[in-house]
Amino acid sequence: MQRRVTGLIAVVSALGMTVALSGCGGSGESGGSVTLRLVAADYGDSKANSSQRYWDKVVKAYEADHPGIKVEVSVHSWNDVDAKVKKMVTEGNAPDMAQIGAYADYAAENQLYKADELLSISTQADFVSRLAEAGEVNRVQYGMPFASSTRLLFYNKKLFADADLTPPRSWSELAADAQALKSSGVKIPYALPLGPEEAQAETLMWLLSGGDGYTDSVDSYSIDSEQNVETFTWLKDELVGKGLTGPTEPGKLNRAQAFAAFTRGEVGMLNGHPTLMKAAAAKGVDFGMVPMPGISGRSKATMGVADWMMAFKQNGHAEQIGDFLDYVYSERNVLAFSREYDLLPATTSASETMAGAKEDADLVQFLDELPNSELYPVGKTSWASVNADIKTQIGKALSPKGNPEATLGQLQRAAVSAESSAG
Repeated sequence: MQRRVTGLIAVVSALGMTVALSGCGGSGESGGSVTLRLVAADYGDSKANSSQRYWDKVVKAYEADHPGIKVEVSVHSWNDVDAKVKKMVTEGNAPDMAQIGAYADYAAENQLYKADELLSISTQADFVSRLAEAGEVNRVQYGMPFASSTRLLFYNKKLFADADLTPPRSWSELAADAQALKSSGVKIPYALPLGPEEAQAETLMWLLSGGDGYTDSVDSYSIDSEQNVETFTWLKDELVGKGLTGPTEPGKLNRAQAFAAFTRGEVGMLNGHPTLMKAAAAKGVDFGMVPMPGISGRSKATMGVADWMMAFKQNGHAEQIGDFLDYVYSERNVLAFSREYDLLPATTSASETMAGAKEDADLVQFLDELPNSELYPVGKTSWASVNADIKTQIGKALSPKGNPEATLGQLQRAAVSAESSAG
């Protein structure tokens, strides 16, 4: 299919019934009826702010202007949603759309529409370029970024003031600040969550600050590069080995535990995303945020994260899906979602509006980091396997008897094998 012009056919999001539609009129005009199904992730932390409420509003407004089009949205927790979609696809019951964490496996199996088979030119061009690039497999975009975030180094202002400290700008300053915090009685000077919940995030943040990352300049895995080994050796010797990461081994500390400790005032520093702001403020923690320090200055890049919208080809409905997604990605809807869940917009228009809005001032620092962010190698079909290995294995590198070079080497060999199998 060729890229569409906006508004050829009006339609909705979610799984679907087939119906013949005219190329220049909506299904309401032709007397047909289309039901699309969308499976989406829940970004809320209670029933009161469940993503179901967001989607219900979007769908209600869309259906009001598009008679004959129905949208069924089912929202699932992040613990379940990826597995839910995988099961549906395996059983031959793929949704029309899924808003989940990964798209590359489905793209590799030729199960997804290309973005330019769905979206208007203006919608596709509006994606933040760094995010759009991350949605590509072999330079073809299948994953449409839905929401994003970056990371900053959070610090407890009171604990820093009590120890007469300023925020760190380099590794040596971070280690010195952590030592001073420990000396002043802080329980966890620097929280280093490398437990299985989100170890891949903390790992990437540190690899980037050490000058490298998960992949090299030609997109090959480089997990055990010299720079990465030096980064984890420094962490083991200068932070963990000196008791500056608290009483829990990094490999046994999950992000949720680290965040909770920060909101209790027990942590001096840790890497965090925008949702930590609200949680910390709610508990009365006075905090500041700065870019992640690098070896001798600020890190070359910060870590960025994106979640993805994708559309399955099984049921057809490309025109309908695309028209609905044009509506979903309107500036108004993107801003509403981003503001509800303290996330960064996936579109340039919404990002520019947010950057100039007083109500979004607390997100501007995160927004400023997005153009310079480095995302997971989500375009690799091997990434799911590599990601799982990192979550369960990387903490061993910093255990009392751990060997960073050996652990990173093991992860590299497994990554190369997974890449070869993905093929």
